[in-house]
Amino acid sequence: MLDVSRTTNTILMVRPYDFGFNEETGLDNEFQTAPTESETRINEKANQEFQDMVDRLRAEGITVLILEKPEDQTRKTPDAIFPNNWFSTEHDGTLITYPMAAQNRRRERRVLDVAKLLKENGYPIRNVINVGRIDEHERFLEGTGSMIIDHRAEVVYAARSNRCNAEQFDNFIRLRFYEKGLLFDTLSSKGKPIYHTNVMMSIGDSFSVACLECIPDQGQRDLVESTLRESFDLIPISMEQMEQHFCGNILQVNSSEWESRIVMSQRAHDGFTREQKDRLSQYGKLVPVNLDTIESIGGGSARCMMAEIFSIPEK
Repeated sequence: MLDVSRTTNTILMVRPYDFGFNEETGLDNEFQTAPTESETRINEKANQEFQDMVDRLRAEGITVLILEKPEDQTRKTPDAIFPNNWFSTEHDGTLITYPMAAQNRRRERRVLDVAKLLKENGYPIRNVINVGRIDEHERFLEGTGSMIIDHRAEVVYAARSNRCNAEQFDNFIRLRFYEKGLLFDTLSSKGKPIYHTNVMMSIGDSFSVACLECIPDQGQRDLVESTLRESFDLIPISMEQMEQHFCGNILQVNSSEWESRIVMSQRAHDGFTREQKDRLSQYGKLVPVNLDTIESIGGGSARCMMAEIFSIPEK
Protein backbone atom coordinates (compact mmCIF):
# COMPACT_ATOMS: atom_id res chain seq x y z
CA MET A 1 0.00 0.00 0.00
CA LEU A 2 1.31 3.44 -0.91
CA ASP A 3 1.90 5.89 1.93
CA VAL A 4 -0.56 8.47 0.65
CA SER A 5 -2.71 11.21 2.10
CA ARG A 6 -6.48 11.22 2.13
CA THR A 7 -6.44 14.97 1.45
CA THR A 8 -4.78 17.41 -0.94
CA ASN A 9 -3.77 21.08 -1.05
CA THR A 10 -4.83 21.62 -4.68
CA ILE A 11 -8.29 21.62 -6.22
CA LEU A 12 -9.69 22.28 -9.66
CA MET A 13 -12.91 24.25 -10.13
CA VAL A 14 -14.92 25.07 -13.26
CA ARG A 15 -16.34 28.54 -13.72
CA PRO A 16 -20.15 28.34 -14.11
CA TYR A 17 -20.35 30.15 -17.45
CA ASP A 18 -23.84 28.82 -18.24
CA PHE A 19 -25.05 27.55 -14.87
CA GLY A 20 -28.77 26.96 -14.55
CA PHE A 21 -31.49 24.49 -13.61
CA ASN A 22 -30.82 21.13 -15.26
CA GLU A 23 -34.11 19.40 -16.02
CA GLU A 24 -32.37 16.12 -16.90
CA THR A 25 -30.67 15.75 -13.52
CA GLY A 26 -33.75 17.08 -11.73
CA LEU A 27 -35.45 13.75 -12.43
CA ASP A 28 -33.54 12.03 -9.59
CA ASN A 29 -31.82 14.88 -7.72
CA GLU A 30 -34.19 15.78 -4.90
CA PHE A 31 -31.86 18.57 -3.78
CA GLN A 32 -32.64 20.73 -6.83
CA THR A 33 -35.32 23.42 -6.62
CA ALA A 34 -37.08 24.86 -9.66
CA PRO A 35 -36.07 28.51 -10.19
CA THR A 36 -38.28 31.52 -9.57
CA GLU A 37 -35.81 34.03 -11.05
CA SER A 38 -34.65 34.57 -14.63
CA GLU A 39 -31.90 32.43 -16.09
CA THR A 40 -29.70 35.51 -16.43
CA ARG A 41 -30.10 36.48 -12.77
CA ILE A 42 -29.46 32.93 -11.58
CA ASN A 43 -26.28 32.78 -13.63
CA GLU A 44 -25.09 36.11 -12.26
CA LYS A 45 -25.63 34.97 -8.68
CA ALA A 46 -23.92 31.62 -9.27
CA ASN A 47 -20.88 33.29 -10.81
CA GLN A 48 -20.59 35.66 -7.87
CA GLU A 49 -20.87 32.80 -5.38
CA PHE A 50 -18.25 30.88 -7.34
CA GLN A 51 -15.78 33.77 -7.39
CA ASP A 52 -16.34 34.52 -3.71
CA MET A 53 -15.59 30.89 -2.91
CA VAL A 54 -12.40 30.92 -5.02
CA ASP A 55 -11.23 34.12 -3.33
CA ARG A 56 -11.94 32.71 0.13
CA LEU A 57 -10.13 29.44 -0.54
CA ARG A 58 -7.10 31.21 -1.96
CA ALA A 59 -7.07 33.55 1.04
CA GLU A 60 -6.86 30.40 3.18
CA GLY A 61 -3.75 29.29 1.28
CA ILE A 62 -5.46 26.62 -0.84
CA THR A 63 -4.27 26.25 -4.43
CA VAL A 64 -7.25 26.67 -6.75
CA LEU A 65 -6.96 25.98 -10.49
CA ILE A 66 -9.83 27.31 -12.61
CA LEU A 67 -11.01 25.76 -15.84
CA GLU A 68 -12.52 28.57 -17.89
CA LYS A 69 -15.16 28.44 -20.62
CA PRO A 70 -13.92 26.74 -23.80
CA GLU A 71 -13.70 28.97 -26.86
CA ASP A 72 -15.69 26.54 -29.00
CA GLN A 73 -18.54 26.05 -26.49
CA THR A 74 -21.86 25.94 -28.38
CA ARG A 75 -24.14 23.78 -26.21
CA LYS A 76 -25.04 24.52 -22.61
CA THR A 77 -23.55 22.59 -19.71
CA PRO A 78 -25.58 23.82 -16.71
CA ASP A 79 -23.82 21.50 -14.24
CA ALA A 80 -20.22 22.04 -15.36
CA ILE A 81 -19.59 23.67 -11.98
CA PHE A 82 -19.54 20.13 -10.50
CA PRO A 83 -16.40 18.61 -12.17
CA ASN A 84 -15.75 15.85 -9.63
CA ASN A 85 -18.52 13.80 -11.24
CA TRP A 86 -16.71 13.24 -14.53
CA PHE A 87 -13.06 13.01 -13.51
CA SER A 88 -10.78 12.34 -10.57
CA THR A 89 -7.03 12.07 -10.06
CA GLU A 90 -4.85 9.71 -8.07
CA HIS A 91 -1.46 9.94 -6.41
CA ASP A 92 0.36 8.07 -9.19
CA GLY A 93 -0.53 10.77 -11.74
CA THR A 94 -3.53 8.97 -13.19
CA LEU A 95 -6.55 10.93 -14.42
CA ILE A 96 -9.74 8.85 -14.44
CA THR A 97 -12.88 9.75 -16.38
CA TYR A 98 -16.35 8.40 -15.67
CA PRO A 99 -19.62 7.70 -17.51
CA MET A 100 -22.33 10.27 -16.76
CA ALA A 101 -26.05 9.51 -16.59
CA ALA A 102 -27.49 12.77 -17.97
CA GLN A 103 -26.75 13.26 -21.65
CA ASN A 104 -26.19 16.99 -21.30
CA ARG A 105 -23.62 16.34 -18.56
CA ARG A 106 -21.52 14.23 -20.91
CA ARG A 107 -20.66 17.47 -22.69
CA GLU A 108 -18.67 18.51 -19.61
CA ARG A 109 -15.89 16.01 -20.32
CA ARG A 110 -12.85 18.11 -21.27
CA VAL A 111 -9.97 15.71 -20.78
CA LEU A 112 -7.45 17.59 -22.93
CA ASP A 113 -8.32 20.93 -21.34
CA VAL A 114 -7.93 19.53 -17.82
CA ALA A 115 -4.65 17.80 -18.72
CA LYS A 116 -3.33 21.04 -20.23
CA LEU A 117 -4.33 23.11 -17.18
CA LEU A 118 -2.67 20.64 -14.83
CA LYS A 119 0.49 20.43 -16.92
CA GLU A 120 0.76 24.23 -17.11
CA ASN A 121 0.68 24.32 -13.31
CA GLY A 122 3.24 21.57 -12.82
CA TYR A 123 0.95 18.61 -12.15
CA PRO A 124 1.86 15.76 -14.50
CA ILE A 125 -0.74 13.37 -15.88
CA ARG A 126 1.00 10.06 -16.54
CA ASN A 127 -2.05 7.99 -17.48
CA VAL A 128 -5.64 8.60 -18.54
CA ILE A 129 -8.15 5.83 -17.83
CA ASN A 130 -11.80 5.74 -18.84
CA VAL A 131 -14.15 3.72 -16.63
CA GLY A 132 -16.55 1.73 -18.81
CA ARG A 133 -17.06 2.12 -22.53
CA ILE A 134 -16.57 5.45 -24.28
CA ASP A 135 -20.18 5.26 -25.47
CA GLU A 136 -21.57 4.00 -22.12
CA HIS A 137 -25.32 4.54 -21.95
CA GLU A 138 -26.53 2.10 -19.28
CA ARG A 139 -23.95 1.58 -16.52
CA PHE A 140 -23.06 4.90 -14.91
CA LEU A 141 -20.55 5.82 -12.20
CA GLU A 142 -20.29 9.53 -11.51
CA GLY A 143 -16.81 9.84 -10.03
CA THR A 144 -16.30 11.10 -6.51
CA GLY A 145 -19.92 12.13 -6.43
CA SER A 146 -20.87 8.44 -6.52
CA MET A 147 -17.85 7.21 -4.57
CA ILE A 148 -16.12 8.30 -1.39
CA ILE A 149 -12.54 7.05 -1.59
CA ASP A 150 -10.33 6.38 1.41
CA HIS A 151 -6.98 6.49 -0.38
CA ARG A 152 -4.97 5.39 2.64
CA ALA A 153 -6.99 2.34 3.69
CA GLU A 154 -7.97 1.69 0.04
CA VAL A 155 -11.66 1.43 0.83
CA VAL A 156 -14.34 2.87 -1.47
CA TYR A 157 -17.84 3.68 -0.21
CA ALA A 158 -20.76 4.02 -2.64
CA ALA A 159 -24.54 4.39 -2.43
CA ARG A 160 -26.32 2.46 -5.15
CA SER A 161 -28.38 4.67 -7.51
CA ASN A 162 -29.03 5.35 -11.17
CA ARG A 163 -25.71 7.19 -11.11
CA CYS A 164 -23.82 4.38 -9.35
CA ASN A 165 -24.21 1.07 -11.14
CA ALA A 166 -23.09 -2.01 -9.18
CA GLU A 167 -21.26 -3.63 -12.12
CA GLN A 168 -19.48 -0.40 -12.97
CA PHE A 169 -18.53 0.08 -9.33
CA ASP A 170 -16.99 -3.41 -9.23
CA ASN A 171 -15.22 -2.60 -12.49
CA PHE A 172 -13.66 0.48 -10.89
CA ILE A 173 -12.52 -1.44 -7.79
CA ARG A 174 -10.78 -4.06 -9.96
CA LEU A 175 -9.38 -1.47 -12.35
CA ARG A 176 -7.66 0.51 -9.60
CA PHE A 177 -6.87 -2.45 -7.28
CA TYR A 178 -8.64 -1.09 -4.22
CA GLU A 179 -8.75 -3.39 -1.21
CA LYS A 180 -12.46 -3.11 -0.50
CA GLY A 181 -15.60 -1.68 -2.05
CA LEU A 182 -18.68 -1.11 0.11
CA LEU A 183 -21.84 -0.70 -1.97
CA PHE A 184 -24.99 0.01 0.01
CA ASP A 185 -28.58 1.14 -0.46
CA THR A 186 -30.03 4.46 0.71
CA LEU A 187 -33.43 6.08 0.97
CA SER A 188 -34.25 9.76 1.36
CA SER A 189 -37.08 11.02 3.56
CA LYS A 190 -39.27 10.73 0.44
CA GLY A 191 -38.27 7.11 -0.13
CA LYS A 192 -35.92 7.59 -3.09
CA PRO A 193 -32.24 6.60 -3.42
CA ILE A 194 -29.76 9.36 -2.57
CA TYR A 195 -28.51 10.51 -5.96
CA HIS A 196 -24.85 10.92 -4.95
CA THR A 197 -22.92 9.40 -2.06
CA ASN A 198 -21.07 12.64 -1.39
CA VAL A 199 -24.20 14.39 -0.14
CA MET A 200 -24.56 11.86 2.69
CA MET A 201 -20.90 11.13 3.49
CA SER A 202 -17.51 12.81 3.66
CA ILE A 203 -14.14 11.62 4.88
CA GLY A 204 -11.19 13.73 5.91
CA ASP A 205 -7.77 12.70 7.08
CA SER A 206 -8.96 11.53 10.50
CA PHE A 207 -12.70 12.22 10.63
CA SER A 208 -15.81 11.19 8.77
CA VAL A 209 -19.27 12.75 8.54
CA ALA A 210 -22.08 10.40 7.53
CA CYS A 211 -25.87 10.20 7.52
CA LEU A 212 -26.24 6.59 8.61
CA GLU A 213 -30.00 6.82 9.09
CA CYS A 214 -30.53 7.03 5.32
CA ILE A 215 -29.20 3.44 5.02
CA PRO A 216 -32.37 1.37 5.65
CA ASP A 217 -30.78 -2.09 5.81
CA GLN A 218 -29.42 -2.61 9.31
CA GLY A 219 -26.70 -5.00 8.17
CA GLN A 220 -25.42 -2.56 5.55
CA ARG A 221 -25.62 0.32 8.01
CA ASP A 222 -23.65 -1.57 10.66
CA LEU A 223 -20.97 -2.53 8.12
CA VAL A 224 -20.56 1.04 6.84
CA GLU A 225 -20.44 2.39 10.39
CA SER A 226 -17.94 -0.15 11.68
CA THR A 227 -15.67 0.27 8.67
CA LEU A 228 -15.68 4.04 9.04
CA ARG A 229 -14.95 3.79 12.75
CA GLU A 230 -11.89 1.63 12.05
CA SER A 231 -10.17 4.64 10.46
CA PHE A 232 -12.05 7.76 11.52
CA ASP A 233 -13.70 9.73 14.26
CA LEU A 234 -17.24 9.31 12.95
CA ILE A 235 -19.59 12.29 13.29
CA PRO A 236 -23.16 11.18 12.46
CA ILE A 237 -25.58 13.67 10.93
CA SER A 238 -29.36 13.47 10.69
CA MET A 239 -31.52 13.12 7.60
CA GLU A 240 -32.59 16.75 8.02
CA GLN A 241 -28.98 17.94 8.23
CA MET A 242 -28.18 16.06 5.03
CA GLU A 243 -31.25 17.07 3.03
CA GLN A 244 -31.85 20.62 4.22
CA HIS A 245 -28.31 21.80 4.96
CA PHE A 246 -25.84 19.76 2.83
CA CYS A 247 -23.91 18.84 5.99
CA GLY A 248 -22.58 15.71 4.28
CA ASN A 249 -21.21 17.64 1.30
CA ILE A 250 -18.04 19.01 2.86
CA LEU A 251 -14.35 18.51 2.06
CA GLN A 252 -11.11 18.72 4.00
CA VAL A 253 -8.45 20.53 1.96
CA ASN A 254 -5.03 21.77 3.01
CA SER A 255 -3.25 25.07 2.58
CA SER A 256 0.08 25.27 0.77
CA GLU A 257 1.66 24.91 4.23
CA TRP A 258 -0.47 21.79 4.83
CA GLU A 259 -2.68 23.47 7.39
CA SER A 260 -6.06 21.77 7.44
CA ARG A 261 -9.20 23.54 6.20
CA ILE A 262 -12.70 22.03 6.17
CA VAL A 263 -14.68 23.65 3.37
CA MET A 264 -18.47 23.76 3.52
CA SER A 265 -21.36 25.99 2.56
CA GLN A 266 -22.73 28.55 4.98
CA ARG A 267 -25.93 26.51 4.98
CA ALA A 268 -24.00 23.44 6.14
CA HIS A 269 -22.15 25.44 8.76
CA ASP A 270 -25.45 26.73 10.13
CA GLY A 271 -26.90 23.21 10.04
CA PHE A 272 -24.23 21.59 12.20
CA THR A 273 -24.80 21.64 15.94
CA ARG A 274 -22.30 23.46 18.14
CA GLU A 275 -20.99 20.12 19.40
CA GLN A 276 -20.49 18.85 15.85
CA LYS A 277 -18.66 22.03 14.83
CA ASP A 278 -16.44 21.74 17.91
CA ARG A 279 -15.54 18.18 16.93
CA LEU A 280 -14.87 19.14 13.30
CA SER A 281 -12.73 22.08 14.42
CA GLN A 282 -10.33 19.63 16.07
CA TYR A 283 -9.35 18.52 12.55
CA GLY A 284 -9.10 21.86 10.79
CA LYS A 285 -10.35 25.40 10.45
CA LEU A 286 -13.96 25.53 9.29
CA VAL A 287 -14.32 27.56 6.08
CA PRO A 288 -17.98 28.34 5.26
CA VAL A 289 -18.93 29.99 1.95
CA ASN A 290 -22.29 31.25 0.73
CA LEU A 291 -23.63 28.96 -2.01
CA ASP A 292 -27.38 29.51 -1.72
CA THR A 293 -28.09 29.82 -5.45
CA ILE A 294 -25.78 26.99 -6.49
CA GLU A 295 -27.20 24.67 -3.84
CA SER A 296 -30.84 25.47 -4.55
CA ILE A 297 -30.75 25.40 -8.34
CA GLY A 298 -27.90 22.94 -8.91
CA GLY A 299 -28.63 20.51 -6.09
CA GLY A 300 -24.98 20.28 -5.13
CA SER A 301 -22.79 22.08 -2.62
CA ALA A 302 -19.17 22.87 -1.76
CA ARG A 303 -17.68 19.40 -2.11
CA CYS A 304 -19.32 18.90 -5.53
CA MET A 305 -17.56 22.01 -6.82
CA MET A 306 -14.03 20.82 -5.99
CA ALA A 307 -12.11 18.19 -7.92
CA GLU A 308 -9.14 17.07 -5.83
CA ILE A 309 -5.74 17.05 -7.53
CA PHE A 310 -3.60 14.32 -5.99
CA SER A 311 -0.83 14.28 -8.61
CA ILE A 312 2.54 15.15 -7.10
CA PRO A 313 3.69 18.48 -8.59
CA GLU A 314 6.94 18.54 -10.52
CA LYS A 315 9.72 20.59 -8.97
